[in-house]
Amino acid sequence: MRYIKGVSVILVLFLAIQSVNSQVKLGVFDNHLDVGNPDNSGFAYYQQEDQTYVIGGSGTNMWFDQDQFHYLWTTIQGDFIVRAEIDFLGEGVDPHRKVGWIVKNDLDSETPHVNATTHGDGLTSLQYRKTSGGNTEEIVSRDSLPDVIQLERRGDDFIMSTARFGEAFVEIELKKMTLKNQVFIGLYICSHNADIVEVARFRNVRIIQPAAPDFQPYKDYLGSRLEVMEVATGHRKVLYSTANSIQAPNWTADGKQLIYNSGGRLFQFDLKEGIISPVNTGFAINNNNDHVLSFDGRLLGISNHNPNDNNNSTIYYLPSEGDSSPVAVTKPGVGASYLHGWSPDNKEMLFTGNRKGQYDIYSIDLNTGNEKQLTNKKTLDDGSEYSPDGKHILFNSARTGKMKIWRMDPEGENQTQLTFDEYNDWFPHVSPDQKWIVFISFPKDIDPNDHPFYKHCVLRIIPFEGGTPKIIGYLYGGQGSINVPSWSPDSNFISFVTNTKL
Repeated sequence: MRYIKGVSVILVLFLAIQSVNSQVKLGVFDNHLDVGNPDNSGFAYYQQEDQTYVIGGSGTNMWFDQDQFHYLWTTIQGDFIVRAEIDFLGEGVDPHRKVGWIVKNDLDSETPHVNATTHGDGLTSLQYRKTSGGNTEEIVSRDSLPDVIQLERRGDDFIMSTARFGEAFVEIELKKMTLKNQVFIGLYICSHNADIVEVARFRNVRIIQPAAPDFQPYKDYLGSRLEVMEVATGHRKVLYSTANSIQAPNWTADGKQLIYNSGGRLFQFDLKEGIISPVNTGFAINNNNDHVLSFDGRLLGISNHNPNDNNNSTIYYLPSEGDSSPVAVTKPGVGASYLHGWSPDNKEMLFTGNRKGQYDIYSIDLNTGNEKQLTNKKTLDDGSEYSPDGKHILFNSARTGKMKIWRMDPEGENQTQLTFDEYNDWFPHVSPDQKWIVFISFPKDIDPNDHPFYKHCVLRIIPFEGGTPKIIGYLYGGQGSINVPSWSPDSNFISFVTNTKL
């Protein structure tokens, strides 16, 4: 290694040590190597504590008929989505240094490939080589200096999506680019200078195998990743991966557990030990993902499909540690009821009810069982939740054409729209300190009344008083990702679920 501009000698030594120590453990990747025999060897390591990767690489270029770069790779078959947030370390030497994702037929330097790249000077493009030894071509994006890069394969079509973190993706597409079904996929860096080793850090790295185009919702399921995010930075960690469908994590009031549903049952995940334990819900073993903890953490509300009421979703509650005899809240024969919130004093619940031929938001008094209709629209109202001070109810409604976030008084008055753009916004959750509202936003081209599985979605946030939404997370998920209140008690983190074949 001759030179790494802007990176201290101590860091260089640290990176070298980490590289030696991490040859076996490389996170989601299999190995790393120099492609094209650059003069200076590169390196790669995985920091398990924060799930980040650092890659250093040299190389004269990745253009014409030859490539030189350092490659952190794995293999994959069929369609995929890969995404990472990228940060060059140091000022850099050559403005054409480049970093990104590259998918290749093999590990040779002249192989056919597709390369989603950004350069040190901001140039962002989808580069590709169609034949072995052929010249590299490119489609230039209008985006510049992105730090989020996503590459998706759909058969022979490749879509590159880039953004500065917090902004919407800019897309470019390459059609009819034939690569093998099984390919190498990975992160890379090229210094564009034979004498230089450049370094980049990668966070929130995800390799996703999406649902098949003909999958059947509520019959076919993908695997799941249970994640947490530091809201201020957008930094995420995967806590647990499973081939099963898990959904809708709640954060317990003591900050020690997450509660999620899977296969009709509820489970708790110990955040310190990583131990998973079933929650005893007695006869209620056909629960959907509408389960909510009370503000004080003592009670757990659930929505269980009642076999004695045409399998309609019925609301119950029980102690949060579990109990064999949940207490029924909604009555049989009145229609499906989907729980979404508790009042801060534990005297009422909020739910979406199928009543009078439409779905509206209702409150119910736990002592009397009396229901009160709070909204009355032919279009869908859903996702209701009290603010911690009990003075407002947040919800989502499709009454203006798109599904948007709304706020109203506890009696259903002063219903006010809070979001206005082209997304479809669902499931607003207020932070315990009542400063923020986080929600999931679906693409503009879906049915506003639907919150489907397995879509490109974003997590967004606005101040509690309202304002322009900001993206804090890019994800592949949707239904079950963040249906329930999922803030940590200190208002610093949220939990959610993303999806992939596993």
